[in-house]
Amino acid sequence: MKENKVDRRIIKSQEAIKNAFIALMTEKAIDEITIQDIADKANVGRRTVYLHYLDKYDLLEKLIEGHIGELRKLCESASELSFAEGNLMWFEYFERHSSFFSAMFASKGAPVFRSQFIKFVMEELEAEVDVDNGQNQGLSKDLILKFFAAAIVEIVEAWFTNELSESTQAVAAQVGILLDRNFD
Repeated sequence: MKENKVDRRIIKSQEAIKNAFIALMTEKAIDEITIQDIADKANVGRRTVYLHYLDKYDLLEKLIEGHIGELRKLCESASELSFAEGNLMWFEYFERHSSFFSAMFASKGAPVFRSQFIKFVMEELEAEVDVDNGQNQGLSKDLILKFFAAAIVEIVEAWFTNELSESTQAVAAQVGILLDRNFD
């Protein structure tokens, strides 16, 4: 029983630290955020932050890894779906975790997120790209992957920064249609 209580306290502290860090990233650049800022906002001691994370960059890395890992699971579960159906799962995930993704896209201090997100999208699309047959025959696979990954990340970013006014469902469906057109 005692172990369960300790585990819950650890999880609660980690969540508080993550949420505090995300909130701080909307207020200032990552280079300006201190461990003391994170500890104060999370209502924990500095030692508690250091107990779980090496530094703020380790915290950022773990946050990014966690969300990309969840997106990867969504991709695996959507492998039999069309791009439009799979994209809806993604955009609903983005919506549920909007504080994180908004902070990542709004923060000047999160280029590491953008590059990892592009890399992840490229990995997920790689199996879909056929340069031996069809409309992409003879084109560079790397160029196609970079093109579509950058486009997808830009669309997601525009959606989070309110440059797109369409609903979650409309954006997901339209991105899905564009992908289906180019990868079928």
